[in-house]
Amino acid sequence: MKKPLSATLANHPIRDLREWLERSEAIGELVTVDKPVDVEEEMSAISYLLAKQKPSPAVMFTAPKGFKKSRYQVKHLWNIYGPSVRRIALSLEEHPDTPTVDLIRRTMEKMKQRIPPVEVPYSDAPVYQNSVSGNEIDLYDLPIPRHWPLDGGNYAGTCDAVITRDPDSGYLNVGTYRMMVQDRNHAGLYLSPGKDARLQITRSWAKGEPLPVVACWGIDPLFMLVGSQSFPKNVSEYEYAGGIKGEAVQLVKATQSDLLFPASAELVVEGIIRPNAMKAEGPFGEFTGYYGKPKALCPLVEITAVHYRNEPVLTNALMADYPSCEQSGFFSILRGAKIWDDLEKLGVPGICGVYSHPAASGGFGMTIISLQQKYAGHAPQALALAAQVPGGAYYTKWIIAVDEDVDPTDIDQVLWAMSSRCNPTDDIDILRNTWSTGLDPTQNPPEVRPYGSKALINACKEHRYIPVFSKRTKLRKSIYDRVSSRWSELGLPGTIPNISTFESELDATEVSSVYHDEKALRSAHDIPSRSKKQGKKSNTKK
Repeated sequence: MKKPLSATLANHPIRDLREWLERSEAIGELVTVDKPVDVEEEMSAISYLLAKQKPSPAVMFTAPKGFKKSRYQVKHLWNIYGPSVRRIALSLEEHPDTPTVDLIRRTMEKMKQRIPPVEVPYSDAPVYQNSVSGNEIDLYDLPIPRHWPLDGGNYAGTCDAVITRDPDSGYLNVGTYRMMVQDRNHAGLYLSPGKDARLQITRSWAKGEPLPVVACWGIDPLFMLVGSQSFPKNVSEYEYAGGIKGEAVQLVKATQSDLLFPASAELVVEGIIRPNAMKAEGPFGEFTGYYGKPKALCPLVEITAVHYRNEPVLTNALMADYPSCEQSGFFSILRGAKIWDDLEKLGVPGICGVYSHPAASGGFGMTIISLQQKYAGHAPQALALAAQVPGGAYYTKWIIAVDEDVDPTDIDQVLWAMSSRCNPTDDIDILRNTWSTGLDPTQNPPEVRPYGSKALINACKEHRYIPVFSKRTKLRKSIYDRVSSRWSELGLPGTIPNISTFESELDATEVSSVYHDEKALRSAHDIPSRSKKQGKKSNTKK
């Protein structure tokens, strides 16, 4: 029986994936498929198509075809977030109906409230209900899916937490990286240039030392959110997760290293990356909606142990065109919050909202900033800084500034502002040789990657002419509220659209007063109104 929403939102933060599933079901955004479905492209195809529905539910597959006798008895969760802001809000410990800009603002504030994790004993960690090690390990006994027809293999960990420790500082990093099954006890780990785990591997190998690694292939989705973002190198993502939850996350130590991972994870693999151990991996269908790099060498993880809960749930993230790209929706929230926080730390005032549009290459390609202009050069300053802050420097091609009366999450309003407030010859600047990615299909030949460029588009009113800039047509709040209260009574369909910008009641009253005063004066003197045609004779006696 489905639990009522009120029963799932209160009392305490989400503790594990299973609580997250209960809350998603309570808001009507989880479907379960009990019939056998093939992990070879069928699950990903269903996820791809479901993501294009409105609303777009998460989908649980309980019977992966051909694995009925597997010791793991795995279930699969796909389209975890998809384009659903409601499920993202649940993961961020907010009400599912929170408006998007408010959700970004609250997330930004939560990121400032870091709470260190706590370590629990093995006996308190559900993930240690079952363990496999040594010769018993066989990755082919796990229903690891193939996402796209031309993928180089079957991929786990596309929605994961990969944990490594910096060999110099001891900093514990949580990242999200894909892992391709190579054989019964090896998996390839793909890492983009500049990513933390790749730098840590390089430093370990320079010392001739192996690097231990833990990968959680079934997790509380919040760890996917924080693991995908760029944070300072001396603060662990676990602290940010704790700040978002409002309580310390519980970690447990690995059995074969000093790494710590979420105690409530569904399925975890421990492994080791030996010095210079590499093997060909790829290609893989990426967040850009294209296949990424051709097959190439990448670090090879030797799997040394597998730990799992009873009937574990593997979390899978499909990379595709929008809205079927798993990262798109949550990147729009998390990346927007991170860039907004970066701008505040730099002392840029007047920021009203920041949004990384989900349709722009998985939330990477476009950043939109809404601000109240306070001084000359304010909008260009915000544009230039947003293009290069840690939260927004990677890949982003289009950075757009709009005024505070434009909702940055509404692309229709943004396009309207670009069309009515941006003069291309004066308001577009280009940054060259910026940080991009080897996955950018526009950069050819491929060897010129990962260098890219960024366009800074000022779609704000020209600052020096704000006092005389044409006045925008806006509703009055009182009229909006009056219409809203009668929406159903008038037999109008759906619900009234949300509006955030209104005409000043004072300005509207002054205009109305002038109109009514003129109307009364003309009535008293029997003078025709201005709307009547010129040249019509008046009956007024001279």
